[in-house]
Amino acid sequence: MSSKSFATITGDLSKALGSLRKEIPETMQGFGALSSAAMKGGALSELDKELLALAIGVTQRCDGCVGYHVKALIRLGVSREQLMETLGVCVYMGGGPALMYAAEAVRAYDEFTA
Repeated sequence: MSSKSFATITGDLSKALGSLRKEIPETMQGFGALSSAAMKGGALSELDKELLALAIGVTQRCDGCVGYHVKALIRLGVSREQLMETLGVCVYMGGGPALMYAAEAVRAYDEFTA
């Protein structure tokens, strides 16, 4: 079993992001506005957009992205089946490295829903 904890990863990153918000507030406000606009439900639901964001995080091998987007997906009521189908597309498009991070996304889901 891996010692990686997505609760720890996202908690540590939240602290570091707090420092960025203090030291480069305009940049962080701009990023926040971009995030809000991009993730707002429209033709695609918020859930669909979070699944897309997770897929990009998985294929880019970003632990923080996996943690944050899995947490958001759980908040939005993602089913395990929706998560697994999204991860299947990640593996198809990203090969072996995406497979490893798809497994990490499952671990994050299991950790946050335990």
